[in-house]
Amino acid sequence: MRSLLLCLLVLIALPAAAQIYKYTDANGNTAYSNQPPDGVKAQPVELPPLNSIERQPSGEPVAPAQASSREQPGSAYQVLELSGLPTEEALRANNGTFTVSVLIQPRLQDPHRLRLLLDDQPYGQPSNVPILQLVNIDRGEHRLAVQVIDGQNVVQQSPTVTFTVQRVHKP
Repeated sequence: MRSLLLCLLVLIALPAAAQIYKYTDANGNTAYSNQPPDGVKAQPVELPPLNSIERQPSGEPVAPAQASSREQPGSAYQVLELSGLPTEEALRANNGTFTVSVLIQPRLQDPHRLRLLLDDQPYGQPSNVPILQLVNIDRGEHRLAVQVIDGQNVVQQSPTVTFTVQRVHKP
């Protein structure tokens, strides 16, 4: 079982380690390929390392989410946090669209709804579904949290997660 898993991982990693070749085609155009064509002089291309961004430590430990004073007795959520966001590297989303999941225990109670806060501002429409989509988010660093709301009242808020969106422009 382990050897099968190792073989699968190696096969997945091979395309990432492939060599790129540059050559001139029959029409005089410069072309690139992952395999040198037969009968044509091709030069290996040295690619620069990929961009990476290191996460900066926040300095302050994040306290667990606390219920607000407007919360009714017995309606506290023991777990309320976002998942599906990378914390050690940038989130690659070329069109700026991605989804995040909300971990919540116990289940969301009616009439409560989930509302995202993007950079400390409400984002999108409140929902009772724990998978939320963000669309056309600009590249760079952002803060994201989720609130449980009851109408206009905030029942509880998750810890804020800081993440970076990387958008690659393709001509």
